[in-house]
Amino acid sequence: MNDRGRFASALWATYEHLAMMIGLGSLGLICLIWLPFAMVLHWLLPRRLGQRIGRSVIAFGFRFYLRILTTFCACRLDLAELDHLRNKGPLIIAANHPSLLDAVLIVSRLPNAVCVMKSSLMDNPLLGAAARLANYVRNDGALPMIARSREALGEGAQLVMFPEGSRTQRFPIDHFTPSLGLIARRSGVAVQTVFLEFSTPYLGKHWPLFQRPQLPLHCRARLGRRFEAGPDHTAMTQALEAYFRQEAQPVWTPSTHSP
Repeated sequence: MNDRGRFASALWATYEHLAMMIGLGSLGLICLIWLPFAMVLHWLLPRRLGQRIGRSVIAFGFRFYLRILTTFCACRLDLAELDHLRNKGPLIIAANHPSLLDAVLIVSRLPNAVCVMKSSLMDNPLLGAAARLANYVRNDGALPMIARSREALGEGAQLVMFPEGSRTQRFPIDHFTPSLGLIARRSGVAVQTVFLEFSTPYLGKHWPLFQRPQLPLHCRARLGRRFEAGPDHTAMTQALEAYFRQEAQPVWTPSTHSP
């Protein structure tokens, strides 16, 4: 590599570091701005009104955040297929979980989405108030989680779940937990599969938070099959896992015509 090439490579690496800081900092700032309003509204508003406002604001905030990523951070996102789910009524949305960005990508397009979240995130000072206002579901106990998920679906929400339980450790898919099948059986609501595909495993389980991305970062959301709820949650879990193993891609290589 000649001097010009080395300079261009160093300049691009500097931009990747800057883009990483813009991305992480802007998300933190958006959450911080909404935090005091979410805390106050959680106590002042009736539950139904509060959760409707909370979910809509989160969807808007995430969409604004993704606009920052596409404008300043060389991220190329193709999420248009998620828009087909917006007016489809209650659904359990089951997605693979390659990155910390996954919930942000899905919820940005679904204003009545409810996430199943780890208790540590629900109690996080920066994230917890917004999640509680939106009436998200804790995953700290199987029976309460299933009951609360069934209640949210009964109210018309769309439940976002990652059936692996956490970010993927062994690509393309880790083993599924039985929770999703149990919720589908108890609620009678269909499971819509979604595949999130990234050009690199950025912010995956083995990607340190402050390791710079490899830009441009391409990501798309692809709708898969819809599984109707059945009486055998074990069989449903096995069928879903087999389908994800067949369809999921460890790394997506976008074509030159991708957006």
